[in-house]
Amino acid sequence: MTAANNAGTLTAPSTKQGTTPERTFRPEVQGLRALAVLMVAAYHIWLGRVSGGVDVFLLISAFLLTLSFTRKLEAGKPLLLLRHWLHVFKRLLPAVVVVLLAVLTATWAFVPQSRWPDVLAEAWASLLYRQNWQLAKSAVDYYAQDHSGASPLQHFWSLSVQGQVFILWPLVFAVIAILQPYLAKLFRNSKAVAHRQLLFMAFGLVFAVSLVYSVDQTAHNQEYAYFDTRTRLWEFALGSLLALSLPYLKPGRRLRVFLGWAGLAAMLSCGLILTVDRSFPGFVALWPTLAAAAVIVAGQSGSRFGADRLLAAKPLVLVGDNSYALYLWHWPVLVFFLLVTETTAPNLLQGLAIMAVSMVLAIATTRWVERPLRRWEWPNVRSWRAAVVIACCGALLALPVTAWQGAISAEGAAIADQPMELTPGAAALAPEKAGQPTPDAKIIPAPAAMKDEWADIDGLCTGDNVPSDPLLQGCLQNDEPDVVTKRIVVLGDSHAQQYMAALGPIAKAHGWEVVTLLKGSCRFGAESPERDEECNAFNKASAAYVMEHKPDAVFTVASLTHVTAPFETEVPGYLEGIKPFTDAGIEVVGVRDNPRFAINMPECVQKKGPDSPDCNPPLEESLAASSPLDDYAGKVDRLYLMDMSDFICEQGTCPAVVGNVYVYKDDNHLTKTYVQSMIPMFEERLLAATGWSAS
Repeated sequence: MTAANNAGTLTAPSTKQGTTPERTFRPEVQGLRALAVLMVAAYHIWLGRVSGGVDVFLLISAFLLTLSFTRKLEAGKPLLLLRHWLHVFKRLLPAVVVVLLAVLTATWAFVPQSRWPDVLAEAWASLLYRQNWQLAKSAVDYYAQDHSGASPLQHFWSLSVQGQVFILWPLVFAVIAILQPYLAKLFRNSKAVAHRQLLFMAFGLVFAVSLVYSVDQTAHNQEYAYFDTRTRLWEFALGSLLALSLPYLKPGRRLRVFLGWAGLAAMLSCGLILTVDRSFPGFVALWPTLAAAAVIVAGQSGSRFGADRLLAAKPLVLVGDNSYALYLWHWPVLVFFLLVTETTAPNLLQGLAIMAVSMVLAIATTRWVERPLRRWEWPNVRSWRAAVVIACCGALLALPVTAWQGAISAEGAAIADQPMELTPGAAALAPEKAGQPTPDAKIIPAPAAMKDEWADIDGLCTGDNVPSDPLLQGCLQNDEPDVVTKRIVVLGDSHAQQYMAALGPIAKAHGWEVVTLLKGSCRFGAESPERDEECNAFNKASAAYVMEHKPDAVFTVASLTHVTAPFETEVPGYLEGIKPFTDAGIEVVGVRDNPRFAINMPECVQKKGPDSPDCNPPLEESLAASSPLDDYAGKVDRLYLMDMSDFICEQGTCPAVVGNVYVYKDDNHLTKTYVQSMIPMFEERLLAATGWSAS
């Protein structure tokens, strides 16, 4: 995916030195690059899968870089690393900045405001070639088949990995250049310690260590491993080893024909035959990289039946010449198409249109941005001039991004500083607040603050509250009161956690100690086939913790909502799960679940306004007409039930905004701010349901 100058240049043995290559243009490599980028785009657009095309790009980039630096080493030429790095990024950055500016413009026009901070942060990461680490940190699912909510800059991860290797790889050559004379003198045999042999050893070591690390990390933390530069170094090392071996690999014509077609077939079929979605970049990535290596070794077969005849065809070479820009453009064009059309996947014709638009933009970028700057001689005369070009490119992006981030911060501060009476939230649904308008207020929290709307829990469990079972190592608790009047354990998933925004402050006011044992998408109940094995194990461990610690009460979410009908049901095994607690004298509080939706509710408001019917779904399509909690009544002693749905839904709808407060932070979780606005009503109903003293 690097810029395409010298991209199709391979080498042949020199007559002077059997291992010293000279330039020979190989158009089939451009064709190979073209197929790789078309694979990436096609799999993204139509299949929503990983193709292995990116891995081919990584191999090719290291292959070409190694050829260039090996020539310099063996010819005794200076490596001039600083000049090389400036030259590389002078070529790469202009197209990157053009695409980033286009993406930011489209983000302002089409993307909901709550996503703006993330896009801006990723723009910085993309500019600085650290996008892969940005995505790894946020554990992005690169395999999600619905790309409509994906970042338009997500694909920059591979360019970031390449950029990091473009800095690292020349350093390897520099170290070899320094060591070789000393080793030759030490062993008094320069041939035994020639540059090429030392490079073989260096890149062979990188290949082995990185591949082992990649396999291990892919098995244990695949979503992070996918973006980790260290798990990808072996792919670059394989490309380098291929470049170093090429002069010694001289297959016959028939073998070249076989290698070419076999490599192409393997490369194109990788994403269809292999289950790559959860196994990259481990050993499975050897499939596309070795396939590409076979095609490169086949080279120009000299046969009319060779695969190189196909790869050297003008249409593929044209795509190869524009492959860098095509990779840059195809993903944001796809993401914005899905966002604007509100679809989750394009059909055949729509996909072809996305591909065509991406190709037009790629050709335009190559013709009017890449090539003119590449041919511009002024920056090539002095290194500082190239540095000026790079700095100017960075400034073109940095200035608007910095200004935009400043505006977002200022708006967030202004929204947060509003008088509380203008944003009553759930209090607007209380009888004494009914019908009171607040037209002058802006909705809180600010869109940029939406990602911080998870309920706060003070910290990890301490002292006697620390679980002995490793499954419960995420145990959290509020700060222990000076005098503990009641001990409560919260069990369940994120829907139980969200109510900590109310239960936490109430507990502090009453001297209650609260411990939380939470696991995402794991509602508490007895073992059930409707839950996965991990959830059942977690719930079993949580129940054992409760029976061991004997708290005064357990807090749970007692119903389960769904996006489609039936919209609300009982929690599987709920009564069976809590009965051992109540039999042991432990009280249990069960609160009714909140609705789930097929859309992101705050983003609906940001795109269509709070009064849009789409952002105010009917109550009958959000919750059951009769609460599942009614079926629990009277069946288990010491079970106290709470229903807060009248402070979430009103007048036959379940709105996205109540009292100028966002009710939801996404498609199913209540915002911390909204739950905090329910504290007085939550406390009143909790005390009324349980009979606990208000003192």
